[in-house]
Amino acid sequence: MQRFSNVLKMDYYFRVADQVLRDALEASGAVIIEGPKWSGKTTTARQQAASVLELQDPDTRDAFLATAATKPSLLLEGATPRLIDEWQVAPVLWDAVRVAVDRREDLGQFILTGSNSVDKSQIMHSGTGRIASLKMYTMSLYESRESNGAISLANLFEDANANIDGVTSPMKVEDLIFAACRGGWPASLKPQKKSVQLQTAKNYFNSLCKNDISSIDGVSRSESTARAILKAYARNSSTLAKKTSLLADVVANNESLSMPTFDDYLTVFQRLFVIEDMEAWSPAIRSATSIRSSVKREFTDPSIAVSALGLTPEMLHLDLKTFGFLFETMCFRDLRVYSQSLGGRLSYYHDRYGLEADAVLHLDNGKFALIECKLGSREIDEGAQHLLEICRLIREHNQKPQQVPIREPDLLMVLTGGPMAYTRQDGVKIIPLATLKP
Repeated sequence: MQRFSNVLKMDYYFRVADQVLRDALEASGAVIIEGPKWSGKTTTARQQAASVLELQDPDTRDAFLATAATKPSLLLEGATPRLIDEWQVAPVLWDAVRVAVDRREDLGQFILTGSNSVDKSQIMHSGTGRIASLKMYTMSLYESRESNGAISLANLFEDANANIDGVTSPMKVEDLIFAACRGGWPASLKPQKKSVQLQTAKNYFNSLCKNDISSIDGVSRSESTARAILKAYARNSSTLAKKTSLLADVVANNESLSMPTFDDYLTVFQRLFVIEDMEAWSPAIRSATSIRSSVKREFTDPSIAVSALGLTPEMLHLDLKTFGFLFETMCFRDLRVYSQSLGGRLSYYHDRYGLEADAVLHLDNGKFALIECKLGSREIDEGAQHLLEICRLIREHNQKPQQVPIREPDLLMVLTGGPMAYTRQDGVKIIPLATLKP
């Protein structure tokens, strides 16, 4: 195997996925990177690729597709790791890669990138054991060099008593609002003018609704319907809204729409990595009927919701309640990014008594954190009390006879848009989002 370089190319913004990809290549024959369009998948993959196959290059696309149809193994020849960009254009390459990995019996052979999940009926084998999967998101505040990274999430899990007192945030609420409206799109960081930076998210949203919803599978879909659905989703972002409520919102403001058609659009948005709903965490600390189990509605980047609602930074300066929901989305995006290197996943907790944790971050080693996202200082105490009450319920559960013990949380944390980090006397960590890193 040709070893890839450990030196990232100049003018490249560090991504958490860099090390995750490097580790995956050292452990698997191939790695697939999936995520939203324009999130930087190809650029990140190029840092470690020794050769590249661009299936969407209009100059060579037809020739590549003809070769894929007759002898796909020819397209896999080249220095390794070989990057196959937008591989889903020729789904047969999945099985070709799997076979090549088996025959070569070597690691780090291929990197596949794709901005939509392929129809699984078009591939014969899952690739389990040969092709590792890596989910890539838009840039976190640390990756866009806006968070100072003074507080490490990994360190907090190692030592919940770590001293964070006095660490200050470099971002004011106005800065967080702009970052949410601009989004974590790498291309938005290049222009100097803020008005131009904001345009990237708008361009993404327009392209999504006009082109991507139909080009993904060749099925013609309505741009106006796509916009109406995403607008309804944005109005219910970070809530437990049911599909029936979302559909009613769309129908009230748009043409008639059936549930099967509505489901079709949602499936497309999921395949395009536009929405990523959060599953519920349901520990046995309440009656099963008390705990909410529906998904929490979320976008992969807050700027998608901003574009769907037609908002601007100036409008959000006067509507901090709406920005509070967008701030949650930004927190969830950053937590997903940071937890990649920790093997983490996100869920939420909410019961019918109003007790909640906006996010529960679970690590592969069993550790977990209860997290609340509160933009302003007035809501911090309420958020902290929620986390402490969940801890109390877990302890109470564990004291009952003949109960399977539930691990107590390793970390209690309130992410905020405030200016300074500190640890409360009850042990809850108050951490500005713009001080966090993996």
